[in-house]
Amino acid sequence: MYFAALLARTEDGWEASDTELDNVETLADLADLAREVAVDDDTVVALIEQEDAWFGVIRVDGEDDPRVFLSNAAVAARSSYGAMLTDELLGREDDEGDDLDSLNLDGTEDGEPETDDADDNETLNAVNGSESPAVPHGPLGDAKLLADLGIGEKELLAFEGDALGEIADALGCTDRLEAVR
Repeated sequence: MYFAALLARTEDGWEASDTELDNVETLADLADLAREVAVDDDTVVALIEQEDAWFGVIRVDGEDDPRVFLSNAAVAARSSYGAMLTDELLGREDDEGDDLDSLNLDGTEDGEPETDDADDNETLNAVNGSESPAVPHGPLGDAKLLADLGIGEKELLAFEGDALGEIADALGCTDRLEAVR
C-alpha cells in the first residue's frame, strides 16, 4: 500500500495535499501533478512511501527537471511506482522490457513467490528481460535535493521508519502532512 502527498511551498509555509497516483505512469506525469499544486512556480516536494519498506522524495522547482531520491532502490524497484523512479534514475528506457503490468504491488510476477533482498537484481533482470544496470541496494538519487530546505544529505540518508514524518518535521509542516494521512 502506498501513501503519497504533495507539499507545496507558499509564502506562509507549506501546504500539504494527499494525491492519488493512479494516473501516474512516468516521472513526467508526477512532475506535472506537482506543478498543478505549485504556488507561483515555487517548490513542490512529492513524498511517496510503501509501508515503511522504502520512501521516495521528488522535488519539482517550476519548470526545472524533477530531482529524485529513493531510500532503498532495490526494494523500491520491486513495486510499480518505485520501479518507475528507479528506472528513471538508472536511465532505463520504457521499451527495455519493463513490464510493470505483470507485477504485483510487491514487485513479483503474478504467481511467483517473493524473493529475499539478495535476489533482487536477478529477479528484476528476469522480470524486465534485460541486462540493465544493476539496481543498487540502498539509496539512489540526489540525496542533497532538500539541503537548501534544512535537510542535509546525511540527515536524509539516516531517516528510517516514519521518514516522511521526519521530513515534514524538519520542514515545519508535520501537522499539515498528518492531516492528509
